[in-house]
Amino acid sequence: MSVTAEDVEAAASALRGSIVETPCLHSRTLSEVTGAEVWLKFENLQFTASFKERGALNKLLSLDAEQRKAGVVAASAGNHAQGVAYHSRRLGIPAVIVMPRHTPHVKVERTRAFGAEIVLAGGGFDEAQARALGLAAQRRLTLVHAYDDEKVIAGQGTVAREMLGAAPQLDALVVPVGGGGLIAGMALAARHIKPRIEIVGVQSERFPSLYAALKAVRPVFGANTIADGIAVKDPGALTLPIIRKCVDDVLLVDEGGIEQAIVMLLEIEKTVTEGAGAAALAALLRHRLHFKGRKVGLVLSGGNIDPMLLGSIIERGLVRSGRLARLRVELRDLPGSLAQVTALLSELQANIEEVHHQRTFTQLPVQVAAVEFVLQTRNTAHVQEIVAALTAAGYTARVVPPV
Repeated sequence: MSVTAEDVEAAASALRGSIVETPCLHSRTLSEVTGAEVWLKFENLQFTASFKERGALNKLLSLDAEQRKAGVVAASAGNHAQGVAYHSRRLGIPAVIVMPRHTPHVKVERTRAFGAEIVLAGGGFDEAQARALGLAAQRRLTLVHAYDDEKVIAGQGTVAREMLGAAPQLDALVVPVGGGGLIAGMALAARHIKPRIEIVGVQSERFPSLYAALKAVRPVFGANTIADGIAVKDPGALTLPIIRKCVDDVLLVDEGGIEQAIVMLLEIEKTVTEGAGAAALAALLRHRLHFKGRKVGLVLSGGNIDPMLLGSIIERGLVRSGRLARLRVELRDLPGSLAQVTALLSELQANIEEVHHQRTFTQLPVQVAAVEFVLQTRNTAHVQEIVAALTAAGYTARVVPPV
């Protein structure tokens, strides 16, 4: 293999003092929820909120004087971009970052703020990577690949080294996977430190490139995923052989599971993760029996999420847990009828967030109105209590399910 555990050790020495050695902490609550003993590696607490700094800096430190003067180019949906841009500025290296056209604005602007030249090109990583290769040839720039580079892989491997240093009792590592740089480097380091440890990758069902490669099936890709940081269609030429040899399995998670994991990490751990950053927890929640009773380390790989997207995910999570509910109530279209319903909702401790009063676009009799309430509630049982109370009071009431 092109990268060894010794390369990871060398990367750890090179990065010392320039990268945050992020906490790896036991989560009592998530352990109770999942049935496993859970440790979290908070890579979302890096300065640029992602593990990508490790590999990017290790690559930049390997450049000679001429390469540093000419500059570097990288393609990324955001996290690798910020890592390259930030450390290039620290080292005085000009940087060009190619980002897909639909990259969230928050990631584009943060990368630009680090002084990099931004080029928006392509609909996804693969198209952006092709443009970066073209710019590298035209302008004599050194390509800092997001995952398929020996120095990058070695830098990412320092995550496992730190995790097993902080929690040597871990017997499984669960790692989000896009192109494979993180899991390849971590697998090399972890196997060297603890040969029998289980290493499991996680991918979105909408971008199962590594899963398909390992299972020898043809991948089917979705249009997008909230885990955009791991939305890669082809594993790396360098990473794939390492993964085949050192990684035990790759699990898939769906969009709803990733959303649930983001909300749980926010509520329980008070930490913000992006879709890719929450994928490891989503896998643990979906495959609880596999990990039950075991000591499992999850990598929270990044925290760069668009605030508007995060707001939507939080609201959808509240709906799933019954803390935000939409009720449709039929009542007589007479003065005071609405006030009577709202008074009853107040008695039931339901907070009204929205009211939609419909008289015209309905099949109900003329003197009956349909009113939809969006309510803040305690849980699903509380919602059912409200429906029962409205029914007992003579109203026709039902929960309106999400579309």
